[in-house]
Amino acid sequence: MNDFAFSTVAHVVSETGAAGRLGQHIQSRFPNVRRALLVTDPGFLKTGLVDAPAASLRSAGLAVEIYSQVVADPPEVVVLEAVGAARAFRADIVIGLGGGSSMDVAKLIAVLADSDQPISGIYGIGNVKGARLPLVQIPTTAGTGSEVTNIAIVTTGATTKMGVVAPQLYADLVLLDAELTIGLPPAVTAATGIDAMVHAIEAYTSKHKKNPLSDILARKALGLLSANLITVCENGRDLAARQAMLLGAMLAGQAFSNAPVAAVHALAYPIGGIFHVPHGLSNSLVLPHVLRFNAPEAAGLYAELAEIVVPAATGSAEARAEALAVAMQQIATVTGIERTLQQVGIVEADLDRLADDAMLQTRLLGNNPRLVTREDARAIYAAAL
Repeated sequence: MNDFAFSTVAHVVSETGAAGRLGQHIQSRFPNVRRALLVTDPGFLKTGLVDAPAASLRSAGLAVEIYSQVVADPPEVVVLEAVGAARAFRADIVIGLGGGSSMDVAKLIAVLADSDQPISGIYGIGNVKGARLPLVQIPTTAGTGSEVTNIAIVTTGATTKMGVVAPQLYADLVLLDAELTIGLPPAVTAATGIDAMVHAIEAYTSKHKKNPLSDILARKALGLLSANLITVCENGRDLAARQAMLLGAMLAGQAFSNAPVAAVHALAYPIGGIFHVPHGLSNSLVLPHVLRFNAPEAAGLYAELAEIVVPAATGSAEARAEALAVAMQQIATVTGIERTLQQVGIVEADLDRLADDAMLQTRLLGNNPRLVTREDARAIYAAAL
C-alpha cells in the first residue's frame, strides 16, 4: 500500500430541510458571527429557495446580504466583484448556496475578502496564505462535489481556466438538503449525476493518489448514484432519492479531492471552455470512450466498479469493464441527454483544437491510468463524435 494523506471538511449535515434551519446550524457552530454573505446565481435566486435559508439566518440574529451574480465558469471579474461585495458588507461568514460555480466563488471570497493577496497570487497549489472567513457550503445540485473539495476553478481568458488548490478551501460546514434540488430539470439532474459518477470512477482509478479511504468513498458513491439517478430523472420530487444523490455526489467529491480525476475531465474541459457545454454533460460525452481507451491498463479496476453499476455483468475483467462503459452510455440514453459531440455542435474540423487544448491539462492527464498522447486524445474525440 502506498503512503497517503486524506483531508476533508470538518462537519457534514445530511438532513432534508436543513437549509431552512441554517440559522440554528450557524449559531451552534459559529456563535460569534453576525454578518452573513449568501452567494448564489440569478437562476437559483428566482426559484425562491434562497428565502427560507435567508429568513432562518435573520431569525438567528444575523444581518444577511445576498450576492447573486455568479455565472457558470465564473470569470475573474465576477470573483473580484463578489469579494468587493463581501468587503463592503463587512461579511464575517460566507455561505455558498448553489452549484459548483457558486460554491467555488464562495471559497474564493472566504480566502480573499480579509486578505491583501491578489487573486493572481493564489492560483496553483498551496499558494493561499493565512486564514479565511468561516465558510459554509450548501449544494443545490448532486454533481460537482465542490462542497467538500479544496479546489476552485476560475475562467481567466476566453477559454482558459486556472485552479486554486489549498487546504483553506475546505469548508467548515456542509449542509445536504434535498429540498433545494426538487426543481432541477431532468437533463440537469442527469448531467450532474453522471458528473458525480465520473468523480467516483476516476478517483478509484487515479494513478498516483488512489488510497483505501477514497476507494471506499468512491464505491459507496457509485452505488448511491447508480441506484437513484434514473429514479430522480423520472420523478424529480422523490425526496429520498434526491437525498441519496446529494450524499453520493458528496462522497464522490471527498474521494476525488484526495485521489484526483484524470483524462475524462482533461478531455471534457475544452468542450466546456470552447463550446460552452455544461461541465457534467461534457464529462458524459467522453466518458465511455475514455473508459475503453483506459481498459488495457485499468480493466481490473473497472470490473470491480461494474459489480456495483451492472451487477449482472459476467466474464473476463475486460468484458466487465466494457459492461461498465455500456452502462454509462445507457444512462445517458435513458435520461435523454446528448450522447455525441455532434449533438452539441462540434464537428470533425474542431477535433484538432480540442486535442491541443486537452493536452494542456497536464495536472489531470498525469493522474490517468494510461498515458494519453495528442493522437490518443484526438482519437477519443473522434470516437465521441
